[in-house]
Amino acid sequence: MRGVLGVKRLNRRLLEEGLNLPGEVEVGNLETMPERIIQFGEGNFLRAFIDWMVDEMNRQGLFMGRTIVVQPIPHGLVDVLNQQDGLYTLLLRGLIGGQIREEKRIITSVSRGINPYEDWQGFLKCAAQPELRFMVSNTTEAGIAYVKEGMPKDTCSESFPAKVTAFLYARFKAFEGSPDRGMIILPCELIDRNGDSLKEIVLRYAEEWALGSEFSNWVKEHNYFLNTLVDRIVTGYPGDEIEELNRELGYEDRLLDTGEPFHLWVIEGDKSLSRELPLTEAGLNVVWTDDLTPYRTRKVRILNGAHTMTALMAYLYGLNTVRQCIEDDVVLSYMKQGLYEEILPILDFSQEEKQEFADAVLERFKNPFIEHNLLSISLNSVSKWKVRVLPSLLENLNLRGSLPEVLTFSLASLLVFYRGAQIKDGALIGERMGNQYGIQDDRDILEFFQGLWADYEKDGDLGLLCVKALEQKGFWDMDLNELPGMTQKVKKYLERILGMGMENAVKDLVGIQG
Repeated sequence: MRGVLGVKRLNRRLLEEGLNLPGEVEVGNLETMPERIIQFGEGNFLRAFIDWMVDEMNRQGLFMGRTIVVQPIPHGLVDVLNQQDGLYTLLLRGLIGGQIREEKRIITSVSRGINPYEDWQGFLKCAAQPELRFMVSNTTEAGIAYVKEGMPKDTCSESFPAKVTAFLYARFKAFEGSPDRGMIILPCELIDRNGDSLKEIVLRYAEEWALGSEFSNWVKEHNYFLNTLVDRIVTGYPGDEIEELNRELGYEDRLLDTGEPFHLWVIEGDKSLSRELPLTEAGLNVVWTDDLTPYRTRKVRILNGAHTMTALMAYLYGLNTVRQCIEDDVVLSYMKQGLYEEILPILDFSQEEKQEFADAVLERFKNPFIEHNLLSISLNSVSKWKVRVLPSLLENLNLRGSLPEVLTFSLASLLVFYRGAQIKDGALIGERMGNQYGIQDDRDILEFFQGLWADYEKDGDLGLLCVKALEQKGFWDMDLNELPGMTQKVKKYLERILGMGMENAVKDLVGIQG
C-alpha cells in the first residue's frame, strides 16, 4: 500500500521483501514469539517506553515475547496499528554527556491490537492464552478510578479497572483458578501507589459483581499488582517534520513516535519477579525495590520541583520554553541555586546520587529536540506547587531554620502569574509585556485570584494580599502565614517583582548585576 508521499507504508511484508533501510535504522527481532504481555493503551508513551524495552529484551534474546495492545477508549489507534502489523518507528533524540544521541528503530514487539468496544469477546478470549503473564497500562491519571457499573455481558466495560476485573475473571474461569496462571500487573499511570489503587478497585468490582470469594482470593494471592514509577519525556508523532522523516526512512509510518533517550522505571515488588522480566539484565535503567517512596520523592522534588519553581517566573521573565531557561544565564543561575543549594541538601540520598540525578535533569531540559512550553507546565500550578515545592521549603525551614530564597521567590512568582481581571473560556486572563495569556486551574482557584487582585487594585495593600493568599488552607493544606517570616518574605519579593520587573527581581535574587 502506498501512502500520501508515494512511498509504501510500513508493515511486516515490506520488511520481509527487503526494504532498503538507511544504515542507522535498526529493526527489532522478527522471529515468531508467543504473546506474553497484554497492554492497555496504544498511545505514544507506552510505545516509546514499555514496548521499546520489550523490543530491546527480544533483540538480546532475553524475553522472546510479544504484546497484545488493547485500546482503552472507543476511539484510538488500534486500526492503524493492525494495518502496520504492530510495527512502528521510534526515534529517540537528546543529549547524553553533552553529546547529541539519536536512535532510530523499527519496534517489532507488538503482535496485534484489539478494540474491546468492537470485539469484547475477542478481548476476553485473550485471557485463556496460557503464555500471557504480564499486564501493563497507561490510561492517564484518571484511568485508575472507580466508576459504578455492572458486570459486562456482551459489551465493553466503561472503566479500565472494570476491564481488568472482567479479564481476570475470564482467566480465573479458563484455568479453574490455577495459582500459576495469575498475572504480574504493572500500571504506569502517574498516580501514587498505582498498583495498590488498581487492586483495590478490582476487588471492589469482584464483590459488587458477586464473583465469589474464590476469585477474590485468587486475585489477592496469585496476582501481583506492583506499584511503579515511570520517567521519560515522550514527544510523540512529529507532525511538523513527518514528511522529511518519511522520505529519509523510505516508507510512510503513521505511528512514528519520538522521545528522549533518558528512561527510568522503578518497580516496587518481589525482586524474584525480575527473573521473569529481565529488564535490568538487558541493560535498561530499571530498578526493582522494596520501597518506591524515595524514588518518587526524588523525581517529584528534583525534576518536577525544578519545573514548578521555574516555569511561572521564567514566563513572566519573557521566556517560553524549558530549553530557553537553560540557555539564559540568569534563569539558569536561579534554577541551579534552587536545585543545588535548596532542594538537594535536604533530600535523604547519597550526595553522588542526588548530584547525578540533578545534572541529568538539567541536561534533559537542554534537549534541542524538545520544545516544552512553560505555559503547558503552568497548568494547575497551585496544586503542583503544594506537592512539588512546598515540602522542600518546609524541610529547609525545619532543618536549617530559615526560608529558602528561590523556593520562596517561586511562590511570589506564582501569585503574580495568577494576576488577572477576567475569566474567559475557563481561563483567567493574565498579561505579560502587553500580551495576554491564559491561566488554567480549577474555577474556584481562578475566581479567588481574580478577586484577590481586584481588591489590591482598590486598596493597594500588598501585605493584605499576601496574608489572604497564604492563609488558603484549601490550596496549601495549611496557613502559610504561620511559618516564621513567610508573609514578610513573600511580600518583599512581590514588591521587587512589581516594582523592578521580573527580570531585575531575579537578577537581584541570584546576585547578577545589570
